[in-house]
Amino acid sequence: MTTVAIGQAVPDFQLPATGDKHLSLADFKGRKLVLYFYPKDNTPGCTQEGQAFRDHISQFDDLNATVLGVSRDSVKMHEGFKYKQAFPFDLLSDQDEQLCQLFDVIKMKNMYGKQVRGIERSTFLIDENGVLVHEWRKVKVKTHVEEVLDVLRKD
Repeated sequence: MTTVAIGQAVPDFQLPATGDKHLSLADFKGRKLVLYFYPKDNTPGCTQEGQAFRDHISQFDDLNATVLGVSRDSVKMHEGFKYKQAFPFDLLSDQDEQLCQLFDVIKMKNMYGKQVRGIERSTFLIDENGVLVHEWRKVKVKTHVEEVLDVLRKD
């Protein structure tokens, strides 16, 4: 599978999600879609990032944008994480790395002095017609949600 670049239509995808759903890109036609990729449920940075999206969800709604979180964790893990953090958005389970590969977010990272393969924290903005219009890579959690909202407000 090739990776998608800014200005290109994102190929439709379908993945299992929280709430016993299977979500596809086509489900969000007519809305902007914020896909945020994060390494792992229930870890400090990922929890903080999800909480920031949660705490600003009404602003995303006002800007006609849907937020979805994506990691390689199972739907079962996602359900617990979503419930515990009261996330008002769904989490997609990408255990076979279909979406991770499409957006080229799997990278070699250093963890405790060892090289490990994992998700590089990244976010992608897809417009109402399914075209990738913005990306953020190597995201810094503290300021990230405001950066995404700033781009959405300028649109």
